[in-house]
Amino acid sequence: MTFRLIHRWLGLFAGALALVLGLTGAMLALDPVTDAWQARAGAGEPSVAALAQRIGADVPGTEEIRRLPSGMIVAYSYDQGEVRANRIDPVDGRVRGPWQPSLMPRWVKNLHRSLLLGDVGRAAAAVVALSMLVLSITGLVLLLRRLGGWRRLGGQMRGRGTDRLHAVTGRLAIPVLLVSALAALWLSATTFNLVSLDPPDDPDPISTSALADDLPVAQLPLLQTLPLGELKRLGFPNPDDPEDTWQVTTTGGQGWLDRRSGELLVWQDATLAQRIHGWAMLLHTGEGAWVWAVLLGLAGASIPLFWFTGLILWWRARRARPRIVGNQPLPQADTLVFVASETGTTWGFAAALHAALGQAGHRVHVAPLEHFQAAAGTRRIIVLAATYGDGQSPAHATGALEKIARTAPQDAAVAVLGFGDRQYPAFCAFADALEQSFRAQGWPTLLPLARIHQQSAQEFARWCETLAEALGEPLQVHYRPHLPPTCELRLISRESYPGQDDRPGAILRFALPARGWRDRLAMRGLGGFVAGDLLGVLAPGSSVPRYYSLASGHRDGFVELCVRLLPGGECSTFLHGLAPGDAARAFVRPNPGFTLERDRRPAVLIGAGTGVAPLAGFIRGNRRHVPMHLYFGARDPARDFYFGENLTQWLADGRLTRLRTIFSRVGDGGYVQDALRQDAQSVREAVRAGARIRVCGSRPMAHDVVLALDEILAPLDLDIARLRAAGRYAEDVF
Repeated sequence: MTFRLIHRWLGLFAGALALVLGLTGAMLALDPVTDAWQARAGAGEPSVAALAQRIGADVPGTEEIRRLPSGMIVAYSYDQGEVRANRIDPVDGRVRGPWQPSLMPRWVKNLHRSLLLGDVGRAAAAVVALSMLVLSITGLVLLLRRLGGWRRLGGQMRGRGTDRLHAVTGRLAIPVLLVSALAALWLSATTFNLVSLDPPDDPDPISTSALADDLPVAQLPLLQTLPLGELKRLGFPNPDDPEDTWQVTTTGGQGWLDRRSGELLVWQDATLAQRIHGWAMLLHTGEGAWVWAVLLGLAGASIPLFWFTGLILWWRARRARPRIVGNQPLPQADTLVFVASETGTTWGFAAALHAALGQAGHRVHVAPLEHFQAAAGTRRIIVLAATYGDGQSPAHATGALEKIARTAPQDAAVAVLGFGDRQYPAFCAFADALEQSFRAQGWPTLLPLARIHQQSAQEFARWCETLAEALGEPLQVHYRPHLPPTCELRLISRESYPGQDDRPGAILRFALPARGWRDRLAMRGLGGFVAGDLLGVLAPGSSVPRYYSLASGHRDGFVELCVRLLPGGECSTFLHGLAPGDAARAFVRPNPGFTLERDRRPAVLIGAGTGVAPLAGFIRGNRRHVPMHLYFGARDPARDFYFGENLTQWLADGRLTRLRTIFSRVGDGGYVQDALRQDAQSVREAVRAGARIRVCGSRPMAHDVVLALDEILAPLDLDIARLRAAGRYAEDVF
């Protein structure tokens, strides 16, 4: 089993009990905080001897004094047939009132410790603690994989929505939960006597001095020199038992004192198990460290959030995996389609491919990649492989490479199709590894390796056309992506641009749809989108969305995008035909790799044509006046200078630091990469100051920009690959 599978299933099955223990633990964490507020501390504290003398005089029938981990002093007494507990001022020894041992009902502690089931419940709580330990470890491993190692543990967390909430909360809470679970396991071990806290010897000393009178407690030598901060318990001798002794317990051990001479009769150092137990109590309960108790309470309260978001992620992955109708047995199939998917979305592509190949007369078998094998009748193998995190394989396919390496190559031709996100440095790295493994083994090639960005239906359709050409037969592939619920966006204004070559452009602004509490609870509507996210628009009668980069965030109060009319483009034609008051169905798809973090680092923004839209959104939201430098390339300022008036205004009010425009069909012409080379020194200075670079536009433009930036950054011993790995470079290309 892999870390992800262990984390997923253990979380689902142990989550209910962990929910109870987490919430009750969060409630109990209030006790140490309350005790710390009530305790009076420190400077000028009397000796233990003087404090005991004062308490013995003021509290009749005192039997024991305890110093709680919070620093509070409690005196226990037996007076007039009743057991009493009084809170004592540690500075002057005065009684400050009765003491209640806990602000929480007793049943809350019993529920936390034993689930109200006695020893059976204590055993169940121990199992939950072990489960929490495993969940914390596996969660930490998955988090490190996602971020790219220990060095990036504090770096930017990609993703948004439920996935990001689960991961961000984990990064904050896992260390606390890990420590708490370890401490809980130790406490459980002592509860069931798997670890003994009893000292090896059990002395029973007696006071044997011939002196007739007891020595006043204020004169006991050991107590005169014992710091109050080291005291845990002081037991008074029984006045009716002349052989009884003073018994003192400290952080370092326990001793027995002669009641008449004050002589130390026996001393026992604390055992290793006792010292560990003390630390375990502190780390699990927070008693004696109220700041840690607050962290424990927050971590316990986060467990319901973990469980709920994890349940949502599991359910989404389950829903994303379609049923394969008419799947042929592997030995009878001529075409094998193997799938490696982390979230299940890649299975939708596999189902569409299975249906198209089956309709064309092929016998097709679809299976997870971990079941990789080939039969005598296999003619072709197609692998659809998603990449997870920092180049890792999906959880279920961890051993696929080893299995492929052990499989003798056959005559079946192989094609690998990778799915990933270009914003990650290791884009489709797992698909690359599979491709190299097949080629090293000597498998014939059906198609060269291809990569698909962000589950693009359009790119998949183009790949299917290439596959049809390789097979020498037409394929009718009908892929319908699993889409989130859409909402209605109503157009409120448009700004038209004539453009070039019968390809006009327009900036479309839609009203932000109302979102009531029912919509929020059901997670309907657009939610908290930001500039750079993608708006998926469905043209009437179409089930395949067209994605547009947003030029606004939800805080702007509207939805804005920039659209250029494409000849034959179904969605662009529909959008360009909208008039104010008309509506479109759409949803937001997070694009976390292309966001711009809210910090004080400068930004270098590079865009061409309609690609300036998300960059304009970044600038619009720059109300803190962080240095932003925009390089904008278009053809003609009179025809496609998108957001021109806005950019001028933002330049004036300080949201935009510098605007550099270049137009290819005006004057000497040129492109954004030319403007970058002309400003090489200022670009280097910005990067040296920690600037982030964001590029949006066509794929050829982005390629040329990378070449130019690599030249510019060479004197700094930097390149785009390093900036991309550090999260400082991202692009959104089309």
